[in-house]
Amino acid sequence: MSKGRLRVQYGILLLTTIVLISGLIRSATKCHHFDELLTSSETSQKQLFRKAITHQSTIAQGLQYRQTWVLTPPRSDVLTVTLWLAPIVWEGTFDPVIIDNIYMTKSLTIATTVFAVGKYIRFLGNFLETAEQHYMVGFKVRYYIFTDQPEQVPAVTLAPGRMLSITKVPKFSRWQEISSRRMEIIQTAIEEHIHKEADYIYCLDVDMKFHNRWGPEVLDTLVAAIHPWFYTMDRKRFTYERRPASKAYVPMDQGDFYYMAAAFGGRVEDVYKLTKTCRENLEEDKNNNLEAAWQEESHLNRYLVYTKPTKLLSPEYMWDDVIERPSEMRLIRFSAIVKDKAEVRENA
Repeated sequence: MSKGRLRVQYGILLLTTIVLISGLIRSATKCHHFDELLTSSETSQKQLFRKAITHQSTIAQGLQYRQTWVLTPPRSDVLTVTLWLAPIVWEGTFDPVIIDNIYMTKSLTIATTVFAVGKYIRFLGNFLETAEQHYMVGFKVRYYIFTDQPEQVPAVTLAPGRMLSITKVPKFSRWQEISSRRMEIIQTAIEEHIHKEADYIYCLDVDMKFHNRWGPEVLDTLVAAIHPWFYTMDRKRFTYERRPASKAYVPMDQGDFYYMAAAFGGRVEDVYKLTKTCRENLEEDKNNNLEAAWQEESHLNRYLVYTKPTKLLSPEYMWDDVIERPSEMRLIRFSAIVKDKAEVRENA
């Protein structure tokens, strides 16, 4: 082989080595300065992805529980699984002994956001008192109360391992604005601190009352509650946003269920993605002088049409006390209390 050819090959090898080393240096530098280079939102998102939750269903040996039979479904009167194989949780579809035994060993913390703005502060005491009786009993819970009246938050005795924090938020001129801003406020709270403090997050309305168990059977990646007014209706009657100009638009031939914004949740990471998307879409609508039919609930439903929830909560978990309880509803777990909406919704 000629010396000239050797020099060419040596040059190519040297150049390749330099490129590879430069790439490694750039990668190392990028990793080292990753947090500084990202925006606060992206940094939080990166941190969220670091947190993994083990979903392995391990129980203690010797635990006593009833046998499951393949040819004997626990419920035959209601749908218990969706077409995308997400379970729908009803009374009788799970064994609380097994569920509690699985999740009690995981040392989980459940964040719970509640907005008590304006006259809705009057419902907070009942919400918290009934939550302490029925909501995630035996688990670590952090209540995040968002209110314009911090001094009016009632003193409620919390069980060991449960905490409450209060964040002051503005009192907006219209209740629709409060509704629309909720996604933004939750997203910001997740970015700033909730992602470091909890494994799951559930976002609940304050004008509600717990009646029965609302436990770890609801835990999953992305969880939505079926609206009690629409679960027997054709999707053409759902109150989706139907204007194509809106970012909440859902065509007449799309959709599975109509979900209520009064209860949704899941892993912190996945709820973050949901709230971030809804906030961005709400802002784009506002910039175009649009307001979706049901504010954040319309955007929530749009998101869940195309990003399917991994678990659905039956109307047991999100009822309305003005509806007469039907036969398929063996019990009510959480319900909206009867009230004069015109009176409590200031500046409508």
